[in-house]
Amino acid sequence: MTDDHGMGAFLRDRRARVQPTDVGLPGGPGRRRTRGLRREELAALAGVSVDYYTRIEQGRETAPSDAVIDALARALRLDDHERVYLFTLADNAAHRAPRQPVTPSSVVRPGLAQLLESVRANPAFVLSQLNDILAANPEGLALLAGIERWPEGRRNLIRYVFGDPNARTVFVDWERTARNTVAHLRAVSATSLYAASLTALVEELSASSAEFAELWRTYDVRVKTGSEIRFRHPAVGEFSLRSEILGPGPDGQRFVVYQAAPGSRDQDALVLLAMTIDGGSGERVTS
Repeated sequence: MTDDHGMGAFLRDRRARVQPTDVGLPGGPGRRRTRGLRREELAALAGVSVDYYTRIEQGRETAPSDAVIDALARALRLDDHERVYLFTLADNAAHRAPRQPVTPSSVVRPGLAQLLESVRANPAFVLSQLNDILAANPEGLALLAGIERWPEGRRNLIRYVFGDPNARTVFVDWERTARNTVAHLRAVSATSLYAASLTALVEELSASSAEFAELWRTYDVRVKTGSEIRFRHPAVGEFSLRSEILGPGPDGQRFVVYQAAPGSRDQDALVLLAMTIDGGSGERVTS
């Protein structure tokens, strides 16, 4: 994988985001040449020598202890998602086994396939860690207008967000959706399990979308969790759904279902959405 997935690049980015005054250090008179914290300032906050920290950042020290990584995370004021990301990067650099072993598979588990049918008429998907759409119920495909025309092997949520013009209509707050999907991909990038396919996806999207490339360079990290999203459908109008996410399991698969509050107009919208699917019938689609 390229250096932009590495621990040193992440540390440099986060060091630049922390101002001395944020961590109780004097800002100092005049203009600083370094944006954010200097290496020596971060090293002092983490309780390590400047030389040792420099070797970590430059990739010459590949096996810092958990205590050192924890101290750096605290000094950089990382949130829970960013801490996990940093620890995963450290494990990867040291060639340590993953703390939560995953064996990626594109074969949808029978239990998840059954769930797709059980939750109809709620839109639902089975996604890989890279957001490949491994399976979806008809309502799920109807929710993402235009994706039904994509070859099944190309269906990927991030690719859809940045590569299908329909996405900017489907997601009412497209910018927020774009940020969150890229931040999730950045979180996944910490593990080498997805190195080849991740690099290919990032290179593809960076070449085709300047917006993706810009967001990728921000190093924002966020693991996907349940949230409320406002959708727009050409035959239904605008409505809000809340996602619930199960997983990922040991195969890296996540089950994502979108629900509306009972008795709400949003639930009425789901009924209308189901009616757009060949009279309300349809079969589960797998890729």
